[in-house]
Amino acid sequence: MTDEITYGSMKDLKVGRFVMIDGVACRVVDIETSAPGKHGAAKMRITGIGIFDGQKKTLLKPSSGDIEVPVITKKKAQVVSVTDSTAQVMDLETYETFDLPIPEDVKGSVKAGSEVEIMDSMGRKAISRVMGG
Repeated sequence: MTDEITYGSMKDLKVGRFVMIDGVACRVVDIETSAPGKHGAAKMRITGIGIFDGQKKTLLKPSSGDIEVPVITKKKAQVVSVTDSTAQVMDLETYETFDLPIPEDVKGSVKAGSEVEIMDSMGRKAISRVMGG
């Protein structure tokens, strides 16, 4: 699991990047920075959305602090079949098949035979977008 996490600085974080918050891989959606005070460094409040569960998480740290960054690999897969809220997809490199929940934002465009992009991190997978098909 240690090879799936790298370390970075709070100052280098930008909206749209990924960060670990409470052990969950999250996409950064908002960054607030407070001015340095009389007794300490500037603080940064990071708001992220979990890429696998969709939950909102918040991280508060000094701007000079270190953060954990998940290593996320993106792969192409083909949709084999679609049920109500899950899709059976086949990895186009290894040809393994697995069932994944369909995210709400792409629910109407996931059809059997279409190509999707999946994100893989820390042993979990999720459909990120529909490529076409």
